[in-house]
Formats: sequence, C-alpha cells, structure tokens
Amino acid sequence: QVQLVEAGGGWVQPGGSLRLSCTVSGSIFSFGRMGWYRQAPGKQRELVVAETNGGRTNYADSVQGRFTISRDNDKKVLYLSMDNLSPADTSVYYCHWAGGLRGLALEYWGQGTQVTVSS
Repeated sequence: QVQLVEAGGGWVQPGGSLRLSCTVSGSIFSFGRMGWYRQAPGKQRELVVAETNGGRTNYADSVQGRFTISRDNDKKVLYLSMDNLSPADTSVYYCHWAGGLRGLALEYWGQGTQVTVSS
C-alpha cells in the first residue's frame, strides 16, 4: 500500500527556516515524479516545486531561491528545505507523487503538514 507521510511543519518567525520531509511507503519512490504543493485558507492548492520528466525541478516563482527540494533514495524520503520564510508562506504543505503504474496514470497525496509563519 502506498502512503506519503509529511512531517516537519510548525511555527516559525519571519526570516526563519524549516525543513519538511515526506516518507514514502511502497515501491513507487524510485520512479515517477514527486513534488510539494501548498494550500492556504480560502485559496486553491498551488504548486511549490515539482520534479519533471526530464529530471529537472520546477519551482514556483514565489519560492525560487528560497526553497529547495531534495530526496534520499535509500530512505525513500523527499525533503523541502525552506529559508527566509514569510507570512505569505503560511499554508498546509502537501507531498505529491505522480506517475504511471501498470499502464495507469496515478497520483498520491500526503495528509499535509501545517506551516505557520508569524511574529
């Protein structure tokens, strides 16, 4: 069974840093494309960063230069390092996987982790 479990959210002051993690169970971590999305209250879920088919990463303009996606393939963990956080980054952050499996296009989401940036 596939599960994506996020951790690492919390409260941080403006200018601070956090690192989110997403632990993936099942055998999908080594293929497909992973990414992070976020959703603020009253807003639609939006892309933060996602891996592309070409092995590159696509960052939202609002986080470019401040956020970094990385992965530990041995541990099956996806990370999102966030620096210079601002109140505008306050959201629930979701881990996401998309890919093909047995001829089907599939996607999986984690349950989300809250990030709150305030003074």
